[in-house]
Amino acid sequence: MTAAPELPVWTALLVSLLVVAGAAITLIGSAGLWRLKSFYARVHAPTLGATLGTGGVLVASMLCFSVLGGRWVLHEVLIAVFLTVTTPVTLMLLSRATLHRDRAETQDEAPPKAKD
Repeated sequence: MTAAPELPVWTALLVSLLVVAGAAITLIGSAGLWRLKSFYARVHAPTLGATLGTGGVLVASMLCFSVLGGRWVLHEVLIAVFLTVTTPVTLMLLSRATLHRDRAETQDEAPPKAKD
């Protein structure tokens, strides 16, 4: 049997840094979900944290497996595209649904309608 290829030190350090940075950004986004007061303020923090944090982990994964495999690994690009497209759409749909509900119930928290 052949031995598994080893990850060079420079790659291991860079991958570790990217994974820790991605996890920290995701944690900060999650903390924003807990700390912010209203839904409208709260909805942005986890969205940004999920997109940026996952991006760091995906770049780390691409780097690690590209170096280990000796060829470019781009499977993670599909994941990044999917997240980049779906996360803002989900944010927009949740915000619009909540805004519609709050205006229908005449909540004080709802932003006023824009004047045409």
